[in-house]
Amino acid sequence: MLIGKEEIKEKLKYKGDFVKIDYLTRLLEEELSNDLKKFVCIKLAEIYEQKMMFSIAAKMYDSVAISCIAFSEKIKYYLKEAELFIEAGRFERVEEIIKNTMTYSNEKTKQEIFFAVKELYKKQAEEYELEGRINKAAKIYEKMLEKSLSDEEKKQIKEKLLKFYDKIGDRTKHFNLKSLG
Repeated sequence: MLIGKEEIKEKLKYKGDFVKIDYLTRLLEEELSNDLKKFVCIKLAEIYEQKMMFSIAAKMYDSVAISCIAFSEKIKYYLKEAELFIEAGRFERVEEIIKNTMTYSNEKTKQEIFFAVKELYKKQAEEYELEGRINKAAKIYEKMLEKSLSDEEKKQIKEKLLKFYDKIGDRTKHFNLKSLG
């Protein structure tokens, strides 16, 4: 069965999300061109992301990244995968993705990836903070402290964490962080 992007878009037009997921998932079981497979995976990832099914959406972007030929494109989709795993709180997966992505990178690109991931963590932590989800924000800031950050960045994160620990009443973490300086 030969099918193109326009036919897929037309079939998806007035369907509900779960019908779209079913249709696109069944399409992936067929023999598709690399370009069409990427298109279907991206569509699935977008639907899963809207449904806040971040881990599944991330896996779709992983499939897209694997099928990309250009390194810059691979890196783009791996970073999107990392962003979704950060939203899902699956930091161990983020570290695996970054390690994998670094294999496709020169020194300049590695620095750009490090900066991009740091910003993804920061953005998600700030979002949680605005939503009043202090525990989740604290977990991300704790993860960020494990990274190579400037002294100023570490200081700012520690100050935030101390405030969070005070709010949630975690004296042990507060004391441990304070004793580190």
